Formats: sequence, C-alpha cells, structure tokens
Amino acid sequence: MDLILISENANPPVAKILDFNKYLYEERKKFSSAKAKSKKSELKEFRFGPTIAESDMATRIERAKGFIKDGNRVKISIKLKGREAAYPQIGYEKVKKFVAGLSEIAKTESEPRMMGNIISVVFVGK
Repeated sequence: MDLILISENANPPVAKILDFNKYLYEERKKFSSAKAKSKKSELKEFRFGPTIAESDMATRIERAKGFIKDGNRVKISIKLKGREAAYPQIGYEKVKKFVAGLSEIAKTESEPRMMGNIISVVFVGK
C-alpha cells in the first residue's frame, strides 16, 4: 500500500492510501476508454480520369456527401494518362463540377493543384 497525494493545492492536501500499481492501471483504463469513444476523421479518396461519365460523377458526388456527413474528409484525384496530360483543363473542369456538387455541404481546404500528372483537391464539411 502506498500513500498517494491526490490534490496538493487543497487545504489541507488530499491523500489516499491505496495500491499505486492498481491506481496506474485504472488511470490507463480511463484514458483508453475515452480514446476509444472519440471519433477519428478519416480521409476518403476517389480516383478517376478526366473522361469519367456524368452519371459516374453523380454517383461519386453522392458517396462523397455521405462521407462528409459522417465527419470524414474527402479527396478527389484525377489522373491524367498519356496525351490527357496535354489538356489539364479537362481535368480542372471535372474538379469544378465536383466542387459545385458538394458546395452545399462542403468546402475545399485549398485550391485544386496539379502534382505531376494528378490533379487533387480535399473537401471538408462546413
């Protein structure tokens, strides 16, 4: 058994007599249970090309809305292959359509940017 100082700023100071290892175990359990109950935000990613059809784009937008409502962030990546890389404006048009579809429930973290041959943008809930 150990004498454990609980609150030293109180007048008089509060101390308890108990097993210190058991006390540490219970504190770890409290911390881990609080951590398990917290929701972590994940990053969900959609990858597609600039030639994606309108119906497929609408499906991806609906799925993204569901992810954002669940508290996740959504990243879209448009990969330009071969000669598609010569016309990145087609990819940027697809990004604009995606932004317009999600504008009511989400906003972009930053402007769409091109890294190599991939145009990407991340959405977060409003």
